[in-house]
Amino acid sequence: MQDLIERFITLWVVIDPIGTIPVFVAVTAGMSSARRRSTALQAALVSAGVLLFFLVLGQILIDALGIGLYSFQVAGGIVLFLFALTMIFGESKPDSDMQLAETEEQSGFDAPAVGIFPLAVPSLASPGAMLAIVLLTDNTRFGIANQAVTAAIMLSVIVAAYLAMRLADPLIRLIGHAGAAIISRVMGMILASVAADAVLSALLVIAETGQL
Repeated sequence: MQDLIERFITLWVVIDPIGTIPVFVAVTAGMSSARRRSTALQAALVSAGVLLFFLVLGQILIDALGIGLYSFQVAGGIVLFLFALTMIFGESKPDSDMQLAETEEQSGFDAPAVGIFPLAVPSLASPGAMLAIVLLTDNTRFGIANQAVTAAIMLSVIVAAYLAMRLADPLIRLIGHAGAAIISRVMGMILASVAADAVLSALLVIAETGQL
C-alpha cells in the first residue's frame, strides 16, 4: 500500500493537475463551453498517450542505447530534482505555461492546438513526468502486472487533471492564481525529496553491487 501511495504522489506531483488549471483558464478564454470540454479531453488524451509511450518503450530505448538503469536513475533523479527546484524557486508552472500560451496566440496558431501545446505537453506530460514513468516501470524491477498498476495510477492522475480542467472556473475562483502557485511550490518540495531518494537508492545499489 505504501508503495502505491508513493507512486501516486510521485505521478501527481510531476503531472500536477492543480497547476494546469490556471493554464487551461488562460488558453481557453473566449471559447464556448463545448470547445472548452473538447480541449480538456484532447489535452488529457494526448498527455496520456505520450506518457503511455514512455511507459511501454522507455525502457527499450534505454536498453537500445546501452545506458545502465541505475545510471539513468541517477540522471533522472537529478533532472527531477532540478525540475523540482524550478517549481520551488523559479517561475511558477502556471505563469510560465501561460506565457507559452500567449506566445502561441501571438504567433497565430490555431486555437484547437492549445489542447496539445501547452496543455498536454509540457503542462501535463512534462519532462519530469516522462522520466518518472520510465523509472517507475523498470523492466528489471517490476513485472507486467506491477507496470499495469503504475499505468492505472498514471491514468487516474490524468483523469483527475481532466476533471480539474472541467471544473477550472469554480476552482480558480476558490484558490486563486496565488493559491495554485503555492500548491505548485509545495509539490516541488515533495518532488525534490522523491528525486533525492531515487539518486541515493541508486548510488547505494551501485556501491553494494558495483553495477551501473
